[in-house]
This record gives sequence, structure tokens and C-alpha cells, in this order.
Amino acid sequence: MARVAIDARLTRQMSVGMKAYTQALLDRRALLAPDIELIPCGSGENFSISEQVALPLQIARSRARLVHYPTQYLPLFRPVPYVLTIHDLIHCRFAEFYEAKVAWYYRAVVAPAARRAQRIIVGDERSIDDCERFLGVDGALVRVVPLGIERAFLEPLEAPRVERPYLFYAGNHREHKDLPTLLAAWAALPEGVGYDLVVTGADDFGELRTRYERYGRRLRALGDIDEATLRRTYAGATALVHPALWEGFGLTMLEAMAMRTPVIACSDSVPGPLSAAAATFAPRDVAALTRAIESLRSEPELWAGRVAAGRRAAEELTWDRFARRIAAVYAEVLAP
Repeated sequence: MARVAIDARLTRQMSVGMKAYTQALLDRRALLAPDIELIPCGSGENFSISEQVALPLQIARSRARLVHYPTQYLPLFRPVPYVLTIHDLIHCRFAEFYEAKVAWYYRAVVAPAARRAQRIIVGDERSIDDCERFLGVDGALVRVVPLGIERAFLEPLEAPRVERPYLFYAGNHREHKDLPTLLAAWAALPEGVGYDLVVTGADDFGELRTRYERYGRRLRALGDIDEATLRRTYAGATALVHPALWEGFGLTMLEAMAMRTPVIACSDSVPGPLSAAAATFAPRDVAALTRAIESLRSEPELWAGRVAAGRRAAEELTWDRFARRIAAVYAEVLAP
């Protein structure tokens, strides 16, 4: 049995998607056996003494032949050959949205680490070019492993009663998510199209609420919600609308499709396996997004086909399948 260590930390710095990715592997350690023994390592936060000292020591003591760093937050000293997951390179694509120290970290730490990795794992084909462009990685060493979903999203769920129809956005409110385009498109809907807009996260819209709430439509922020509430919110939504300028994979789109919820998304954020199931619009194109929202009522047959395609994609893209494909990358590196 091959011993593979994994940085098992779930830190404050990690996104929801990164945590789900890491947890999915930890939960499926038995699925990887008897060929691979996955050994969790690490404690503490990113950019800490624990990360830079204790984690490498624990990895060295694990007697692992390979390490998986499932995020770009990794120690400078790496005593064992490793594979590295790059979820996305949004910080490089949209450097103007971030402090200068973030660009420095990618140049000084992430790029050299990526070039020394045995393999780079990404969630979609679109990320291969970014790895080559921003990290100087040989694209031949990049392996694509799409993310998955928990089976709970595929189980039957009685649609909740909805007093007011709504569009749903699930995600954080960072600049690259481009919520201003969503708000502008929502406000531009004709008076007779009565969708509220429901979003996860804090109510940090300020004066934007006054600017965009029209015709009795409401903007509601749910704060942080648990998985059960998330599923119910997907199930009750008229559509998930995802305006982000870029995503490495876009887990919320897959979750919505599993719940048979229509998905409208920026064309640059949709991964290949979901492309046939989403209505897309060009980045920051308010008018195109408005038309796509209106099509939910005017083109029911087209949407029925998309919803069915999304459900089929979700039934295939489970975390079990994901774990097996990650294990195949380990096996490729460990092969004699």
C-alpha cells in the first residue's frame, strides 16, 4: 500500500470550495484503499509557524512517498515529492482587485512550488492555460479532475412553498464575483417580471439596495447558511444566477443543477462539464444577463432541456468519482 500524506487543514484562509475539496478526500480515505493510505497531516492556520515548521516535520515523519497539497497555501520546505492543486488563478487574472502582497506571494511562493510539483491538479481544462501563463508550469504535467457534490444534493427534496419568486446567488461578494452586473440586470427587468433577489452572505449592499430595488422587488441577504438551508434555497429558486468573471470550477452551479434549478452564468465562469446546461452571457454584459433572466419565462422548452442536462452532469460528478480520479493521479506519480 502506498502512503500519501495530505495537508488536511481547514483554515480561515481557505474558501468554501477549498474546504469542500479537502474534506471530500478526507471523508473518502477508505475508498482509496487498499492501494493508497491517505495520511492527514497538519494543524494551525496558513502563514503560521505551524505551517512552515510543524507541517513539514509531520510529513517527513509520516514516511509518505507523496504529498498532496490541496491549496496554494503550503510550506516553503517540502521534504517529500508532491502534487499541488490549483483551484484557480483569480488573484493573478484580476491582480487589480488585490493588495500587492498577494501578487508577490504568487510570484515568490506559488509559482516556484508549482514548477517543482510532480503534477498539478485543476478542476477544469480552462485552468491549464492559466497555469502555463501565470505559473510557468508545463501543461503536460497538469491533470484535470472536476469537482463533485455530496449525494444529498441528488436526493429527492420537496420543493418549498415560495410566496415570492426569486433569483438566487450563492457565493461571496468579492469584486471578481461581479455582483454589480447582477444587480443592474435585476433592476433592468420589466415591471411585470417580479423576481426578488436572494443572496448568501452579509447584507453589505448599502446604497445599492436603494438604487436597484424596483417595482416592489426585494433584495434579501441570508448570511451564512447550512447545507440543508442551501438545498432548500436552491430548490425554491426560479434560477441560480452566477455573474462571476471567472471560476476554477464553480461548485454552486453544479449544486444548483443537481437540484434541477436553472443556471444562468457568465460564460467565463462555467466549466466544460456544465457548459451545455447553463445559459451564458459575456462578462459584465448587463443587457445579455437581463435577456437570459427573461428567457426563463419565454423559453420553457429550452430551459427544460438545460435543466435535464444539468441533472445528468450532476449525477456523474460526485465526490466519489472525484476521489477515484485523484487517486489515479497519485498512482501515476508513484508508478515505477
